[in-house]
Amino acid sequence: MNGFFNFYAGYEKGKSKWENMLGLAYGQTKTGEQKYRKSEDKIDFLSTYGYKAGDKWYYSVNANFKSQFVAGYDYPFEVDSGRVKISDFMAPAFISIGPGMEYRPKEFFSLYLSPVTARWIIVNDQDLANTGAFGVTPAEYDDNGNLVKLGEMSRFELGAYFRMIFVKDIVKNVNLNTKLELFSNYREDPQNVDVNWDTKIGLKVNDWISASLGFQLIYDDNTPITDKDGKTGPRTQFMEIFSVGLSYKFTN
Repeated sequence: MNGFFNFYAGYEKGKSKWENMLGLAYGQTKTGEQKYRKSEDKIDFLSTYGYKAGDKWYYSVNANFKSQFVAGYDYPFEVDSGRVKISDFMAPAFISIGPGMEYRPKEFFSLYLSPVTARWIIVNDQDLANTGAFGVTPAEYDDNGNLVKLGEMSRFELGAYFRMIFVKDIVKNVNLNTKLELFSNYREDPQNVDVNWDTKIGLKVNDWISASLGFQLIYDDNTPITDKDGKTGPRTQFMEIFSVGLSYKFTN
């Protein structure tokens, strides 16, 4: 069971342009005798203000917020008797803002580059922060295992940000919506670029029935993941979802 909500609001007057996009998603899955587990959870808000600099170019300021609705868990055991909390609402949350330039050759396609973007990673869960989750500074303990200093619940990064957006009906009743985001942290390992690539293909059956095929690829050097062999380190994460359901579109 999966639910998706996508919202767009734009304003344009003279040389000024303001665009806002909100993407929400939540899903549960059940496999065999396992209990329901979360399969999708996303809050993604993007706001961009631009002032026209010339043909197809805009001076822009970009702001972005990403998080999730509820806690997420890892299941290291084959049964549901044990689970490990690995995330929660605002744990993490990614907040970024920065000036840049946007290139808009077509209404459905844009490229945005900011050479200096500030990004805050929030981990609003002290237990997760103590482990150093999502790159924050972990807690400190003495030789006897006693807590000396709590882990920090936020991390500041400064780096370059690139974004590509393409939204268009590629053929009749088939819409392609894809967004690629890249971020390089100047303050630590700038060669390790964070990647978030989100793609959705929408298929319209009739006025009420639709189908969608979604892909998401994420790589974050500050998020270590333990693989099946017990090795821990940054990993490329990939998700694919196919859904059929009711759809309603309105414009104003």
